[in-house]
Amino acid sequence: MFLISLISIFFIITNFKNNIVFFFSPSEISQIKNSKKIIRVGGMIKENSVKKIDALNTIFIITDYQNDLIINYRGILPDLFRDKQGVVAKGKFDLRENKFYSEELLVKHDENYMPPEVARDLQMKMPTSDN
Repeated sequence: MFLISLISIFFIITNFKNNIVFFFSPSEISQIKNSKKIIRVGGMIKENSVKKIDALNTIFIITDYQNDLIINYRGILPDLFRDKQGVVAKGKFDLRENKFYSEELLVKHDENYMPPEVARDLQMKMPTSDN
């Protein structure tokens, strides 16, 4: 019985570890060492950066007000996707091209919501009116 419990715990921990998706801001993306790992990046969609390639392919830039990151997105854009909008993209970072390839986007759904990781990071880096 103990051995069965131990094996079960091992599989649960292994499965949990394999399903963790890390979050990075554009400034933190340089920490990536493994471009095959699925991660999330978040920031604000930079104004006038959205370029529709075709019906399913879009290139845009996100920023954390210190650094920018090019996102290549494949899929239908969410209805609320627009300039200066908070967004989290899930996908893989290409170390050689310094671009992020995503097939899943999350955008805020009203004026009061933003993914907590993005909100914290942007608040710390947002330029003040004093600058």
